[in-house]
Amino acid sequence: MNIDEQIKEYIATQPEPKRSDMQELHRIILKLMPKCKLWFLDGKDEKGKTVSNPNIGYGVQTIKYADGKTREFYQIGISANTTGISVYIFGIKDKKYLAQTYTKELGKASVTGYCIKFKTLKDINIDILEAALRYGIEQRSI
Repeated sequence: MNIDEQIKEYIATQPEPKRSDMQELHRIILKLMPKCKLWFLDGKDEKGKTVSNPNIGYGVQTIKYADGKTREFYQIGISANTTGISVYIFGIKDKKYLAQTYTKELGKASVTGYCIKFKTLKDINIDILEAALRYGIEQRSI
């Protein structure tokens, strides 16, 4: 199964309204990043043990570790969780920026250094979420 098929299957297995919300987020991110590399991580380690929720990733960035090693990883990600949806925005250097800039106008969501969590899309201001995504995407090109 290719990555597009894995993403479609993952979204299709979500209960409503999460399924529709994930589909809409997928559409929004692809509109912002039309030619991006797509990723699908099933949440399992090399031994097949579940270590995280599955993730859909968009774009590519190089992560540099303290020991000097590097690896490619996605820039924007979405994942269903037990209480809703998580949107990950990696590569923002200032870990306080997302929370300080978007929390007040976003709606019913929790915001950390790189993650925005919410129950459903109707609980948040989608225009503000798009602004946060655009900011994260722009950081990659700086």
